Amino acid sequence: MVKAMTLRTQLVLLQVVIVLAIVVTVGLAAMWMQERQIREASQDRMIAVAQSVAQLPTIVEAYDDPDPASVIQPIAELIRESSDVAYVVVTDREGIRYSHPNPDRIGEVVSTDPSVPLSGKTYVGTQTGTLGESWRVKVPVFDADGEVMGQVSVGILWTELRADFAADMTGFGIAVGVATVIGVVAAAVVAGMVRRRIYGLEPEEIRGMLETREATLHGIREGLIAFDDQGRVSLCNDAAARLLGLGSPAEASGIAAADLLDDDLAGLVDQVRVEGQEAPQRLVLGGERVLVARATPVRVDGRHVGVAVILMDRTELDDALQQLAGAQSLAEGLRAQQHEFANTLHTLGGLIELDETDAAIRVIERSGDGGAITRLDAHPLDPHAGIHDIELAALLLAKRARARELGVLLTVSEDSLLAADAGGDADLVTVVGNLLDNAIDAAGRGGRVQLRLIGDATGVRITVDDDGPGVPAGADVFALGFSTKGGTVQRGYGLTLVARIVERLGGSVAVADSPAGGARFVVELPARTRAVRA
Repeated sequence: MVKAMTLRTQLVLLQVVIVLAIVVTVGLAAMWMQERQIREASQDRMIAVAQSVAQLPTIVEAYDDPDPASVIQPIAELIRESSDVAYVVVTDREGIRYSHPNPDRIGEVVSTDPSVPLSGKTYVGTQTGTLGESWRVKVPVFDADGEVMGQVSVGILWTELRADFAADMTGFGIAVGVATVIGVVAAAVVAGMVRRRIYGLEPEEIRGMLETREATLHGIREGLIAFDDQGRVSLCNDAAARLLGLGSPAEASGIAAADLLDDDLAGLVDQVRVEGQEAPQRLVLGGERVLVARATPVRVDGRHVGVAVILMDRTELDDALQQLAGAQSLAEGLRAQQHEFANTLHTLGGLIELDETDAAIRVIERSGDGGAITRLDAHPLDPHAGIHDIELAALLLAKRARARELGVLLTVSEDSLLAADAGGDADLVTVVGNLLDNAIDAAGRGGRVQLRLIGDATGVRITVDDDGPGVPAGADVFALGFSTKGGTVQRGYGLTLVARIVERLGGSVAVADSPAGGARFVVELPARTRAVRA
């Protein structure tokens, strides 16, 4: 039944129950307090009346008269009527009445026990007498010597007390009823406001939307981070936590952008937050990952309330592009070698037809050194080159092809040596690739770049020299975004990425002047501590 109710109905009923519980509880407490207050006020009034009568000189002196009732009755009745009590009864020590609202009762013995006041004490309590049940007070009457010579009994009928209580409760009941009605109306208004705030949705609909949102948010491969108007993280999905190297999305909650992100990405968030305009997507670094970031302002009802950042991992794409570039350069080399081999065959065919056997033999001997892809000083895939790691050799092929296109001569030193079991590391490929890219760009057309790679049981030492313009004095080439190149293409990430990988692996990287005239980069990595990049 409860599940079939709408949220508004449930809220109204719940608040009505709460209002009624409060009103009833307060009402009962107020009624109890009011009844007690009436009794205490009546008791105080009766005690005051009884004591004033017992101490009245005329009453005390009348006890010595031959007919005390003739003096005491008029006075007692006058006081009774003026003090609004049910009766004022004066008796002697034997309990014989000297006054009573019913004159016929004068001279009779009282119907209740007078022992307490006759003992010199005051009695307060409920008793039933000739007039009915009453709330009464009895006080002793003392003579000049302090001896008890009678009592004064003052009472109020319970019927009168209940009537007074009922009269007070009538107004109180009306007030409680009005409060209840107001509470019910307010409950209905509050329920309507709550429903409008949640766009008229029922709890089941909200739960369904939340479950769908959570599943979608944490299921997509792109990272999503939302920041509030103060620049603190308000939402982070699993992909974003993975790209930023966090253990879980909860770790990012409430953290400022500057404390969580690299400087360039944090700057992008602050830019969009301040300007309120979407920023073009750009390349940024997230630890050792190359990310594509797009930041856009978040608006609710036209108000700027934060920034949403979408992160896409370009690391895997870059790796795939590098592999593709290597395969393409290898294919181009094979096609070039095919053409050279075809030309050689044609030459040999012509020499044989001309019966120039010695010349044909010289051509064959000269061709034994290979064609266009057989040497990179010594071909990287050639065991004599010392580079036995197939992944790194493939990388060098690709970089050689790119260098040739740019008019740069890329060579590997003759003493380079890397055993197959010393490589096999994606981090090593990344470091060498970025260093060579930087050197090739620095050398420019007509320039030269040399790689020296020594890997053994103690570790790996990488040295890259170029004959470019070198490094400006005092420049931090490993700072994020640093570049000596102009243009619109984003630069300054390669060397930063190299520095971060080397730091993680516990190695070192340094830059100095090269004997070739440009810059020399030296990287040293400890043995067998290089982790494959995730």
